[in-house]
Amino acid sequence: MSEENVTRIQLNGKEYILIGTAHVSKNSAEQVKEVVDSEQPDTICIELDEQRFQSVKDDNKWKNTDIFQIIRDKKAVALLMNLAVSSFQKRMAKQFGIRPGEEMIQGIQSAEETGAELVLADRDIQITFARIWGNISFKGKAMLLMQVFGSIFSRQEISEKELENMKQQDTINAMLQEFTDYFPDLKKPLIDERDQYLSQKIKDAPGNKVVAILGAAHVPGITKEIEKEQDLDKLTRRPPKAKWPKVVGWMIPVFIIAIIAYTFITNPAAGWQQTLSWILWNGSFSAIGALAAFAHPLTILTAFIVAPLTSLNPLLAAGWFAGFVQAYIKRPNVSDFDKLADDAHSVKGFWNNKVTRILLVVVLANIGSSLGTLIGGADVIRVFIQNLV
Repeated sequence: MSEENVTRIQLNGKEYILIGTAHVSKNSAEQVKEVVDSEQPDTICIELDEQRFQSVKDDNKWKNTDIFQIIRDKKAVALLMNLAVSSFQKRMAKQFGIRPGEEMIQGIQSAEETGAELVLADRDIQITFARIWGNISFKGKAMLLMQVFGSIFSRQEISEKELENMKQQDTINAMLQEFTDYFPDLKKPLIDERDQYLSQKIKDAPGNKVVAILGAAHVPGITKEIEKEQDLDKLTRRPPKAKWPKVVGWMIPVFIIAIIAYTFITNPAAGWQQTLSWILWNGSFSAIGALAAFAHPLTILTAFIVAPLTSLNPLLAAGWFAGFVQAYIKRPNVSDFDKLADDAHSVKGFWNNKVTRILLVVVLANIGSSLGTLIGGADVIRVFIQNLV
């Protein structure tokens, strides 16, 4: 049996066998089978969380998606991130004839064949994204979303050099490589924290002999961290939300309402002018966002009507209401979910698929409403100042 890419650790009377795999290499899957068959471990740990494990096990995973629940739980952006990962994998598979994650699939199969216990050792991808999101500024968030959309729609072929780099990373790391180069602090939630989480899950795995199937980039960190005790609660804690956005979020509508009310008292005509300006700017920009997503006319009308009201309540968003209406009128069918991963790989498919169109309605209507709030608010203040002069 080849010992290449295999790291053995003896700790507290247990043996840990780490297989440093390449997520885009067929040879890695063959080595996983060879090692497991030879070692007959008590437990096999794989670098997947529950969500990605279900994606691997269930080819029909998108069929079970409740689009209304996605909107209610404010997970439209999170679903877009998952689609970006799926699209990135699809692009690699199409170009190189490689099925990313083949070694993880082999690990699952080997556990079933040998009777070894299977442990999902990676941190929930949503927590990883939340901790990344919480560590970047507004500008960084905008850049991240641009890179996510860019990875979905990119037609650029992956170079051989990039492919070799991917053999030392996992799909998430590879997709966000350029972004983490720009924001080096994100190496902590993306790599370092996952090394710590993986090491503790592997160490806590039952049995005296444990095989862990990991991306090669994680092996050095896990080798170092496995001797330490890691706080899993701390590593899975979502970052606390800053208080100032909530305070500012309430101060702006209170301020807008106050100056409109004052203007009505001193000059009703100017007050009506402010009110009309607020409605038109908010409603129009949100409606334009929905229109850009090729939304149904009733959805566009909904965005126009609700945006001036939701902009005065930080707990609500125009895109949610528009998304609900779009989902009700153009409810996705099984075929839309079947084609979701393929459609997400092109601009035309992304706009044509009913599922992704709903996501676009939510995101673009919200962006439009935010722009309308800035412009409408500025115009309200302009009229207020003119009224004082």
